[in-house]
Amino acid sequence: MAQCVQSVQEYIQDSFVPMVAVLCSEDAERVTRKNSLSFPELLRPFCRLTSEGKRPSGQTTVHLQDCLSLLLSDRTVKASVPWYSDWKETLTQLSSSKYYTATTPWFETYRENFLQSMPASEHEFLNHYLACMLVVSSCEAVPTERFLKLSQEQHRIQHSGEYTHPKWFIPNTLKYYVLLHDISEGDEQRADSVYEDMKQRYGTQGCYLLKINSRSGSTGADEQMPDPWSQYLHKTSIHNPELYEESAVSNAVENNIETHPLQLDQPTDAGYPSNNASQSVNNVDMTRPQKQASVTSHTTPTPRGTCLTLNDHDHIRQFIQEFTFRGLLPHIEKNIRQLNDQLVSRKGLSRSLFSATKKLFGGGKVPEKSIAELKNTAGLLYPSEAPELQIRKMADLCFLVQHYELAYNCYHTAKKDFLSDQAMLYAAGALEMAAVAAFLQSGAPRPYPAHYMDTAIQTYRDVCKNMLLAERCCLLSAEILKSQTKYSDAATLLIKMTSEDSDLRSALLLEQAAHCFINMRGPMVRKFAFHMILAGHRFSKAGQKRHALRCYCQALQVYKGKGWALAEDHINFTIGRQSFTLRQPDNAVAAFRHILINDSKQSAVQQTAFLREYLYVYKVTGDGSLPQLPLPCLHSSQTRVFCGHERRLAEGEKQAATHVSLDQEFDRDLSQLWRELEERVVAVVNRGAVPITFQPSQCCLNSQTDNLRYPLAVVEEPIIVEVVFRNPLKVPLALSALCLLWKFTPKDFSDPQGSTAGETITNEKEATMALNGIIDTQVIPEFTITPEETKVARLKLLPHKTGELHVLGVVYNLDTGEVDNSSLAEDLMCVRGQQNLEIQGSRLNMTKEEKTSVTYGPDHRLDPIITPPMPLLEVFFINFPTGLLCGEIRKAWVEFVNMSAVPLTGLRVASTHPEFFTFGSAASDLTPVTPTAAEHCSAYKTVAMPPSVETVSLVSPAAFGVTSGDRPVVAEIPLSQGVLGPGEALQIPLWLRGPDREGVHEINFLFYYESTEKTAKLSHRVLRHTAFICASRSLSIRATASRSNTLHSRERETEERQEEEEKNGSMLVFVDVENINTSEAGVREFHIVQVSSSSRQWRLHKCINPVGDKDSKLASRERGKLCFKATRCRTEEGGASSSRAHTQIMHSMYFYAKFIVSSTTPCADFFFRRGLPSEPRRGGVSTGGASQMWRQSGTDDGVTNIVKKCSEVELDIIVLWKAYVVEDNKQLILEGQLHVALQTIGKEACSLSQKEETQEMVLLKFKPDIPPPVSKPSLEQLSHLIKTCLHYPESYDHPFPQKSLCMVPVTLTLSNCSLAQVDVIVDLRHKTTSPESLEVHGSFSWLGQTQYKLQLQAQEVYRLSLKACFFQAGVYNLGTPRVFAKLAQTSAMCETSQQSAMPALIIINSV
Repeated sequence: MAQCVQSVQEYIQDSFVPMVAVLCSEDAERVTRKNSLSFPELLRPFCRLTSEGKRPSGQTTVHLQDCLSLLLSDRTVKASVPWYSDWKETLTQLSSSKYYTATTPWFETYRENFLQSMPASEHEFLNHYLACMLVVSSCEAVPTERFLKLSQEQHRIQHSGEYTHPKWFIPNTLKYYVLLHDISEGDEQRADSVYEDMKQRYGTQGCYLLKINSRSGSTGADEQMPDPWSQYLHKTSIHNPELYEESAVSNAVENNIETHPLQLDQPTDAGYPSNNASQSVNNVDMTRPQKQASVTSHTTPTPRGTCLTLNDHDHIRQFIQEFTFRGLLPHIEKNIRQLNDQLVSRKGLSRSLFSATKKLFGGGKVPEKSIAELKNTAGLLYPSEAPELQIRKMADLCFLVQHYELAYNCYHTAKKDFLSDQAMLYAAGALEMAAVAAFLQSGAPRPYPAHYMDTAIQTYRDVCKNMLLAERCCLLSAEILKSQTKYSDAATLLIKMTSEDSDLRSALLLEQAAHCFINMRGPMVRKFAFHMILAGHRFSKAGQKRHALRCYCQALQVYKGKGWALAEDHINFTIGRQSFTLRQPDNAVAAFRHILINDSKQSAVQQTAFLREYLYVYKVTGDGSLPQLPLPCLHSSQTRVFCGHERRLAEGEKQAATHVSLDQEFDRDLSQLWRELEERVVAVVNRGAVPITFQPSQCCLNSQTDNLRYPLAVVEEPIIVEVVFRNPLKVPLALSALCLLWKFTPKDFSDPQGSTAGETITNEKEATMALNGIIDTQVIPEFTITPEETKVARLKLLPHKTGELHVLGVVYNLDTGEVDNSSLAEDLMCVRGQQNLEIQGSRLNMTKEEKTSVTYGPDHRLDPIITPPMPLLEVFFINFPTGLLCGEIRKAWVEFVNMSAVPLTGLRVASTHPEFFTFGSAASDLTPVTPTAAEHCSAYKTVAMPPSVETVSLVSPAAFGVTSGDRPVVAEIPLSQGVLGPGEALQIPLWLRGPDREGVHEINFLFYYESTEKTAKLSHRVLRHTAFICASRSLSIRATASRSNTLHSRERETEERQEEEEKNGSMLVFVDVENINTSEAGVREFHIVQVSSSSRQWRLHKCINPVGDKDSKLASRERGKLCFKATRCRTEEGGASSSRAHTQIMHSMYFYAKFIVSSTTPCADFFFRRGLPSEPRRGGVSTGGASQMWRQSGTDDGVTNIVKKCSEVELDIIVLWKAYVVEDNKQLILEGQLHVALQTIGKEACSLSQKEETQEMVLLKFKPDIPPPVSKPSLEQLSHLIKTCLHYPESYDHPFPQKSLCMVPVTLTLSNCSLAQVDVIVDLRHKTTSPESLEVHGSFSWLGQTQYKLQLQAQEVYRLSLKACFFQAGVYNLGTPRVFAKLAQTSAMCETSQQSAMPALIIINSV
């Protein structure tokens, strides 16, 4: 059971107290009415005595009741009807307590009033009157006569037989005469004289003079006096049925349970289901107006005891002491002695004879019979003089004076007699009081006989059919069991007493049973909640809606969030209905909201019923404002905002730029890429520096974008808000008139201060159509969401003025989505409401405070700033391909259109793949001027010339937008007069080159443009385009450079030319071309039409083509090889190149009659934009790979550069080709070019970049890495210092028979390839050790000096004359001398063997 304020002993003792009647004269009543009290009410607070009487009976409580008002108000049987019939009226008053979980004060008050208002019964005397006070005022003319009349009236009431109630304990009732004296009005001497006469007449122990009203009501009104009557008199107000109806209406109980039932000691005032600042569940809402003034007058507290002083309080308290100890207790003891004597004298003979007769004829002990076997003897009545009743009367007297041991003995004796007579009503009463008396005995001599109570309850209920007595017995026993912590037994007892005959009693007992379960040592929470639900149901049936609501709310705290979905739905549905009945719409709406917003497991039919109920509550209780609707679920965090025009679709051959749209998924890496591109363009525009105020353009905002800043939108351009709805129900939802809810503050941004141009405007209350002049708001007429569907709605706003816009939420009409022909039903079920778009920003994690706490930043994606007009660019691509061969050149066209009314300027484009496209150089020829005219023309610029003629031209990379080694990322697009006016369009050619690697390539274009009028809010705008190009295989080019074997030309040339070539040097370039296309896209064959070179040092001199001047044709999987002779630039060419640091010489070898001008657009553009620039990186590591670190006196870098230049070749090869393609039975000719960069002699270069190997996982290093060692030349580089060549006759005739030794002169030419002095050692003693070589080439000897040490100056050519000696005819290899060389300035370095020349074969003939 719930916790009680009183202990169980106090509760039982207060329930069974001596009853004293009061008869007052009219004058005495008038005296007490000065204090707004009747005489019994005046004495009520002082009736609890703390001192002991003559017997050590402990604390005694005297209960006084004014029975005269009952008898005189209506002298009919109605006077005997107890207050029990008005229980339903009490609960509204009882629910005014602030406790609601740990205690149930309404139940305590109900229990107290129930026990005190029990009707007097014939089988017990506990509530019979023991005495009667006769009260007369001292101002009466003859008080003694008045006392006589009152005494006669009492005698008539008790003995005339006209009245069945009240009941009197004994025939000789104690009469106590009280003379009431009003000190403020009466004569005190006269009162004293009358009192002396009374003492002579009635004795000192039978009368008393009570003096009250020591002051008048007007004097000292401001003095605060204690009011001990308030705690007693509020209970009597519920007896007045006339006040109940109005008080029940005014006593509004708010349903505000939020705490868990286990939290018993912490009552809270938090609201349920919403946390509104309302009162507790049991508090009276005093803010509501009362219906009638009469009710207000009763509810306002009336001052009581205004004429009494503290001395008067002491007089009353002394009077009660005197009455109790000198009148009542002696009277009770005297009656106990008399009853004891009578019982001893009367029962001794009869009982002994009776028992003897039973022993003679019936044996010993009478066998006990069960309750079912006993006949119904509930109607059996004993005469008042019966000995059994005298025993019961004596037991009750002992019980009232708290002599519990004697009372138990008497009850036990009476119980046996009643059971013997089968007087079950009397027996049950004796069992009940025997159990109570046994429990109340001090020292607990015997355990509490719970089975007595169980038998009594069963007898009352089943045999006697008296539920009142059974309930009293149950209440007493449950309280006793609770005090012994036997909560389980108490709960079982309370549950047994529930029945269908009284919903109110069952509800109260079920609630107490629930509290028993929660107060057990191991709390049974689910049983608590279940029985609270049962109690709430019975409260509801009994008409106690507020208590039903309270029980359901307490049970909800257990079921909520535990997965009991169906139970939780039932509770919330009941709470919603009860709250609606109690005119608590907020709580009703909140309860129905819980049913709908969670993932309900109800059937579709049940969900429809819930939804209709919910909409009906909203419809009926609506106050005109837009309510917050829970359906459909609104995923605010997934809201996306798009600012700007939607992109246009393709028109014919025109393909519009992709830009940004809501149909594209957000990619964080791609977003970062666009940001970097925009930063590059902004840096170029601002001369290399990005402004501090730079804000990247964000057209589409979502949860992953940076929303800390306010987005910028442009006036007269739409703003689209994408809202995500989810229908959690299994029934469709019909939304209508769906639009955005916004707030707008006009501002003039032309003013530097940005002053406000008007008041804030919102469409929450005003009609949307009326505000279309400021902001056009799109309204979706119908929006249906199917069951359990997630659906996206895109709502548009079109601002017409500048300012600050805030999107607050969405507004719509909500309906069930059912097909109903009745328009009236549709109107009833349709509710217009709103949902707010509340977005939580991303968590801040920058500062230390933010990292140690959970702080979220703002999210301004719904708060755009409307800026002044800006230009709007649209870009269309004409003849833009989707597939290209690797290296293929295609010409397309781009159209720029200004869609706005503002001119644009500063048009630029940036791309992630600048090598993919070019707009041409400033000097390029743009003819033909239209795409149609250029449909069948070559993408290259060609000139008619005879084939196999070489051309040379000087080209500067700066003319093609390349100013450094890096590729140009940003290109400026030329506009006529630098401006593109409103509505104007511009078409320019665009050359495209297929990527070198096959596959699908994503190529991003960022078009940047500005307005001619600079604004502070928006400095520029961008347009994005993403193109996907599928690259197919074409040709694979591999090139190798090797040194020439000859140092002078064997053709007929002048000596000067020979000397120069020997000094400048030459080399051979081998170009391997392979067709790796597997007949994709219908490619038949490739033709190599031209080979061009670009270098500052070398040029192609001659083509060594075995097929003559014809071009090379390669079908699928075929391979060809081209050989070119490359020579260093001539002096005049070198001088020209040295005058311009970055000027390169472009030399072309072509095989067709039409020469492609490779030094102009687009060939030169793509060459200079290629992925790997030919310029060596400064400070780069040598190509020899890893080498050991070495240092030498500050000359390391110089030596490295000298050695590297010996083997480096800065020569780029451009191979131009044509491909013949068959498509749709038509033959097309495709053109393209591939690039190969030769870097080192002997190292192969390829046009296809090698695939990067997957990097392995590397351990993290927490220590700084050792600085890389200083690079030194590798052995391969050092082996290229000296170039050697042998000059000898190819065949030599010698007569061996005549002369056995053949001497042949040989010249060894040594050429220093470096720019420094070189020490050279020539060793002729080297022998070939390979036996195969000896067998093939034979053996010979060198005559003369066999080792030479020489020093060659920079680029010096030295000729050394040798003689070879042969012994017989044959074929000999003269390439046996070994040459060692080192730089003269590096003394610590050893000589390195130089690369030997190719085999030098000589034929010796014998003649």
